[in-house]
Amino acid sequence: MPSPLADSVKLPCGLVFPNRLSKAAMAELMAKTNQPNDSLNDAYEQWSQGGWGSILTGNVQVDVDHLGSPFDPALHGEYTGDDKTVVKEWKKYADACQKHGTPALVQICHPGRQSFRPAGRRGFFAQTIAPSEVPMNIGNGLLEQLIACVAWSQPREMTRGDIEKAIRCFVDTARLMADAGFSGVELHGAHGYLIDQFLNSKTNLRTDEYGGTPTKRARFVLDILREIRKVVPPTFAIGIKLNSADHSSSTFEETMTQIALLVDAGIDFMEVSGGSYEDPQMMGYAKSETPKSERTAAREAFFLEFAKEVRQRHPGLVLMLTGGFRSRAGAEAAIRDGACDLVGIGRPAAIDPKFPLLLLDESLDDEKAALPLEKVPTPFYARWLPRNLIGAGAESTYYAGQISRMSRGLATLAPAL
Repeated sequence: MPSPLADSVKLPCGLVFPNRLSKAAMAELMAKTNQPNDSLNDAYEQWSQGGWGSILTGNVQVDVDHLGSPFDPALHGEYTGDDKTVVKEWKKYADACQKHGTPALVQICHPGRQSFRPAGRRGFFAQTIAPSEVPMNIGNGLLEQLIACVAWSQPREMTRGDIEKAIRCFVDTARLMADAGFSGVELHGAHGYLIDQFLNSKTNLRTDEYGGTPTKRARFVLDILREIRKVVPPTFAIGIKLNSADHSSSTFEETMTQIALLVDAGIDFMEVSGGSYEDPQMMGYAKSETPKSERTAAREAFFLEFAKEVRQRHPGLVLMLTGGFRSRAGAEAAIRDGACDLVGIGRPAAIDPKFPLLLLDESLDDEKAALPLEKVPTPFYARWLPRNLIGAGAESTYYAGQISRMSRGLATLAPAL
């Protein structure tokens, strides 16, 4: 019996993914000049041969002054559609991603208050920007407070001009990606980045038209979505990645209200993930270990229950679930349970760029159609640092290293304890 993972999926804009397996976004840490380069292109050419239904790039920052890491690709200035040199460089990236016909979408992002001091061209001591002046908090201990002070500057509340500029940056970046030949973009509204900061009542304390209610907190991303639609082709996909794990039961319905607004605005797909630098659940780490239900523990996906609730309320929404998938059996279970339409796979893709070919090989039994991975060991010199932050950092850095090896044609190595 053919695997449901082999089914094609058509987005509302008309773009078709040939199967349900998506190479999820991961940090590559390879853009030393904050521009696409041959190393990045070589890595994505490897994935383009891997049998994926879709490829999501790592973060492309919409403003070079505000980066998530010092090595993110970014928009370097205003783009109005007439800079052929810029388009040419990004087209090489798009062509590498899609060389073998797989649609590729660019994850576009603004880190807001999560921009590290050395990341971006605003200056080491310059303030970050955020919906409200809520500083980063990785813990209440003296050590955690010291680390946060060293890593991040105090954010300042964005003015109306700041908000309008950030929206233009998202729009310009999406327009450039469309002109370069990518198949779509994904707005990064998760992991504590700027869009998530606006959506979340913990970080958005505003009382103007961009805060105060769930609907007003969603205005920032809805404005971005509306303005992007004006400058890209109708077949260009616009998706969004949203958090699930950082919303408590008391704010659950607020989150559902915001999702309904995005559905009504015509989002093409939604990816469910979770966590932030403060609480990195997307990497399998958290400040506190909240017990999972037996049903969730029996599944690989980190954020399965939230996705199933979204599916129940919005059965027509194309839903991607990312985080924790390691096997054909686990991915198929999520599809057959109705939790999602697309399965996002991150870390296994950095070890085996052709992982879909393994999962879709009908000659292999379920036991062999899998790639279990150990946690990345924390370096001995860092073990006195906060576990949730350092553990997640070790994971991200390790897999970025494997992506670099892959781009150079070297064998990748799964972590071993």
